[in-house]
Amino acid sequence: MHEKKIQLRWRDMDAYGHVNNAVFLNYLEECRDEWVQKTLGRVGDTWDFVLAHVGIDFRKELTLDDGEIAVRCRLDGYGRSSVRTREEIRKLDGTLVAESESVVVPRDAQTGRSRPLTDEERAILEDELSAG
Repeated sequence: MHEKKIQLRWRDMDAYGHVNNAVFLNYLEECRDEWVQKTLGRVGDTWDFVLAHVGIDFRKELTLDDGEIAVRCRLDGYGRSSVRTREEIRKLDGTLVAESESVVVPRDAQTGRSRPLTDEERAILEDELSAG
């Protein structure tokens, strides 16, 4: 599991004084991108992994007073040409704020279309699943 601490910013707040729901996507993306880079960066260009799906369940609100959050990302599984992750956002006291599931796909830079995972990528993902 990969964890990233993120400082809440005034600009993340909405008119109600809590973090806008759309900003949660940014928090999740920052952590997921780091996870993809850490996990698959040694065998290829991770810029070509793109988000195909994300679903978020909001559990608690965040306010500027919360200060900093912990965002976590882990591998949930993979297919022929997709990688499924599970993510969560927690306050530093451990309170669950949001849960998410995402699907990223490797993209062929020449065609702009999805491509199958390489044997190297699959081996790394299998190792990650076994370890986790």
